Amino acid sequence: MRPIGLFHGSDDDLLATLLEVGTEVSFRSGDVLFQENHPAEHWWVLLDGSVDLLRHVGRDETQLGVMDVAGRWAGGFRAWDEHGAYLATGRAATAGRVLRMAADDLRRLWAARFPLGLHLIEGVSRSARNYESMARQREALAALGTLAAGLAHELNNPAAAATRAVDALGEAYDGLLSSLRRLVALPIRAEQFDRIDALRQELGPRPSDPIDLADREDALADWLSARSVQQDWVLAPVLAAAGADVDWCERVAEAGGGAALEAALDWVANTLTATGLLDEVKESTRRISDLVAAVKSYSQLDRAAMQTTDLVEGLESTLVMLAHRIPDDVVVVRDYGADVPPIHALAAELNQVWTNLITNALDAMDGRGTLRLSTRLGRGAVIVDVADTGHGMSAETRKHAFDPFYTTKGVGEGTGLGLDISRRIVDRHRGDISIETEPGATVLRVRLPATVPGASGKPAGPAG
Repeated sequence: MRPIGLFHGSDDDLLATLLEVGTEVSFRSGDVLFQENHPAEHWWVLLDGSVDLLRHVGRDETQLGVMDVAGRWAGGFRAWDEHGAYLATGRAATAGRVLRMAADDLRRLWAARFPLGLHLIEGVSRSARNYESMARQREALAALGTLAAGLAHELNNPAAAATRAVDALGEAYDGLLSSLRRLVALPIRAEQFDRIDALRQELGPRPSDPIDLADREDALADWLSARSVQQDWVLAPVLAAAGADVDWCERVAEAGGGAALEAALDWVANTLTATGLLDEVKESTRRISDLVAAVKSYSQLDRAAMQTTDLVEGLESTLVMLAHRIPDDVVVVRDYGADVPPIHALAAELNQVWTNLITNALDAMDGRGTLRLSTRLGRGAVIVDVADTGHGMSAETRKHAFDPFYTTKGVGEGTGLGLDISRRIVDRHRGDISIETEPGATVLRVRLPATVPGASGKPAGPAG
């Protein structure tokens, strides 16, 4: 036990006491040492070997971490918390040994050797659990409310556009039927209508210089007015926008005869209007469908917990969810590496990381600047940068940025859990997150393993 860092500074008497009340337990690969949500009635200290820490998310089993360094410990929470339960299941990944001690014995040892320490850890554990639980609930509700408001805002525009288009489509439909009735009432032959329809098919929406378009509208309006066509100011803009000119109108007059000119042009204009409105409805509903797909991608509701994850897809869906928060004066620059492979990860949790980092970057820029998102591959890791050209971070802020509840925001603007939550999520993925500075930019850099490693290589410490 002496070489184990956890016991550095412990005298022989304490080590002997631990051995008296503890039991050395050998395990084989696949053995389950303790189970999540069961009472944490034992304290487990790894002596050698490796133990995976697993947790169920819905029906899926997720690996939260690994005990693979002598001295890492888990459980024992009932020594200072009567309701303490294991946070994860410990399943042996290899053969090895642990020192197991009953929580009651651990408590008696504390009470006999350092009673004040026992009272302190009880108070800290209870207070931290209560405060963090309340803060996380508030943070989750605030984030949910923000995303819901943003989604409602993003959905409102295409939904309103579709509604307006449908209303206008009803008017265009009535105009189309009216113009058809007028054509039928005229002495027009089938071949004449076929020629008019062929001329209609020559038209369609097309890009045009605004000055040229205005000139064409004026020329058409004058031509229509000279031939006593009513509502020339209504027909001219529609026909001009579709590419019609005076020569085209002359051909319509020749095809249908002078008596049929106004009815033919009215029918063509209503047809063009209806077609344009149908395209608008199609585009609006496509936008709504894209937003729903983005929400589905962001939340990962239909996917397993651990999955092959495309980081670019997660970043893009997060941008969609936060689109309402990106001011017009903030430029989003994307620099995605073509050689970045998908990784095995909890996609929904990584999306929470991107949400926190992008939100912080936007807050730092105060409505103006450049937000740069980049991905690249380096030294067996996938690197994701979220950079902003905001006011930067002081040395004090950088020092405490990942501490729980540390925040530079005013009262009511945040609980200071964003970067702490991000760090924990990245840790669970065997990665790391850091703050870097570049000329004119602050960069939050996330490194994630390109492949799932067999061991974490993290220092000894509490685990499950």
